[in-house]
Amino acid sequence: MNLVHLIGTIQSEPKLHELPNGRRLVKFTLVTEESYLDVKGHKKHRKNWHNLSAWGRWVQVLNECGPMGTSIAVEGRIVSQFFHQNGKKQMKSEIEINDLIIL
Repeated sequence: MNLVHLIGTIQSEPKLHELPNGRRLVKFTLVTEESYLDVKGHKKHRKNWHNLSAWGRWVQVLNECGPMGTSIAVEGRIVSQFFHQNGKKQMKSEIEINDLIIL
C-alpha cells in the first residue's frame, strides 16, 4: 500500500502548470515539524520538507485558498521518477495529493 498522511504548512506559493493536453497541475513545498528527545533527554525539533503535486479539483482549491503559510492536511501517495543527469541516474520523489483539508 502506498499511502501518506501529512499535516504541515505550505512553504512555497503553489505554482500552476498547464500541460499540452489541457490538464492542469499545481506543485508546491510543504513543511512538517516533529519533536523528539535526543540521547541526553533534551527536546529537539526537526523540520521536514516535502514536494507535493495536485491534479483536478485540488488545483483550483490550492490556487484560491492555499497561499504560502496556509496549514493543510493531505492524504496522498509517493510518486518517484528516475532520470539521468550528468551521466548519473537520479531519483525524484513527490507526494501526489488524493485528498486535502485546509486547517
